[in-house]
Amino acid sequence: MDGGFEMRAWIIAAALALAATPVGAETVRVSVESGILAGEATDRARIFRNIPYAAPPVGPLRWAPPQAPQPWTGARAAVEAGPSCPQPMREDGAPNAGGANGPMSEDCLQLNVFAPLYRPDAKPAPVMVWIHGGSHRTGAGWVYDGQNFARDGVVLVSINYRLGPLGYFAHPALTKAAGSGTPVGSYGLMDQIAALRWVQRNIAAFGGDPNNVTVFGESAGGMSTLALLAAPQAKGLFHKAIVQSGGGWFEPDSLKAQEQAGVAAAEKLGLPARATVAQLRAVPAETLIAQIDGEFGPFPDGRLLPRTATQAFAAGAEIDVPMIIGWNNGEDSLLGGPGGGAKFAASLPPMARSFYEDAAAEGDEALGRAVFTDRVFGAPARWIARQGADGAPVFLYHFSYVGDRFRRVLSRAHHAAEIQYVFEYWGRRTPDSVVSDEDRAMAALMHGCWVAFARAGAPACEDQAWPAYDPVSDQLLEFGSETAVRQGFARRQLDAVEQFALPTLGLSAQ
Repeated sequence: MDGGFEMRAWIIAAALALAATPVGAETVRVSVESGILAGEATDRARIFRNIPYAAPPVGPLRWAPPQAPQPWTGARAAVEAGPSCPQPMREDGAPNAGGANGPMSEDCLQLNVFAPLYRPDAKPAPVMVWIHGGSHRTGAGWVYDGQNFARDGVVLVSINYRLGPLGYFAHPALTKAAGSGTPVGSYGLMDQIAALRWVQRNIAAFGGDPNNVTVFGESAGGMSTLALLAAPQAKGLFHKAIVQSGGGWFEPDSLKAQEQAGVAAAEKLGLPARATVAQLRAVPAETLIAQIDGEFGPFPDGRLLPRTATQAFAAGAEIDVPMIIGWNNGEDSLLGGPGGGAKFAASLPPMARSFYEDAAAEGDEALGRAVFTDRVFGAPARWIARQGADGAPVFLYHFSYVGDRFRRVLSRAHHAAEIQYVFEYWGRRTPDSVVSDEDRAMAALMHGCWVAFARAGAPACEDQAWPAYDPVSDQLLEFGSETAVRQGFARRQLDAVEQFALPTLGLSAQ
């Protein structure tokens, strides 16, 4: 989905708050499968940036599964961030909706590692792999600073993956060229799996435990995490998952439908209906990014993804690992500024007003925003928790905390607002003087929950109870002005949304 100004402002703010350059760092080295890396150490972490985890996806490797990275000789500099994957950028050089700016290149399949400071007696550390958001069309792994995870004994890995039409694209010519059984279409998801395989092969060199890997992501990163849970090839590559504002209900889709969309997109570029692979790959990346629009993200190809993540959870076919999943109370920031809620409300059945009486009484703008948040994020998250509750434990949350410095203008926690608290980091662009003790306490709590979950599969954080989800008690943990366990949270509204949405998701045959 394409958010408006409000969403962009919030994600850019989150990105700026998380981007940081260590000061007074010293050089540190580590040896991985492709060669030696020369990174830097701060007072909190050993940091290695721009590490190739796959070969450049260019030329014959554009729209192909990622291949092994090439080795190098000597020590590779791993201090500066690498280029972002091709994506729409702002002309003024400011960060875009995914927080990215600066250089771009198709040669972008690299990751960053934030490892605890070296201790000869240290046990292997838990590993967390962060998948950035940005509607599957913007963003980069380098945007996020993982030093506080390393400070707390976690190896944090942030990754790039192919985006937009370079990451999610199908065409009959590409399918034919790939041959039977070779995954096609969801190249960004293939990249994420390749990065997880790299972690399995290399993370021990940074002090990480390859047998204790948590995948987590927000928005498109959360959606990607759900797709990984539905991808048989990802089994065994991670052991826990966290989905922040990733929804959970995905419309039925097929490779054939995506191929048809690809043919139409190619024709708009001036290519013939029967365009060849060579013709497709000859189109400049900047042309593809500028002229091919649409909804991007993982879709079933019958090879990498047998079905949507929703269908996998409905059939009990997901990878069964402990999971945290949740959403924010102001996800409707994705609708943009005034008018976005009313426009969404126009598509709702009249019955919606009977379940959202308070919002409806405020008008269509409030009604549309309330239903949007529940339809796209809240109800799907609760449904995923219920579907997974009979296996490994699932922990459901709702984030409603608004930072002290924003309360004069905001009443709800917008999309991506929780990221700063998860990373417990405000960034060099946010003066300490504007961050209150209450903000710091929330960050310490939420970050601590994520770290505890990565360590042991249960978010035992400070003295805050957070029981696993049970469909009977229907409980979640609300991170808010008063953090507490809530039972039956918005049950009437979420039940109503579920009743009308589930029949549209192709679950009858699951």
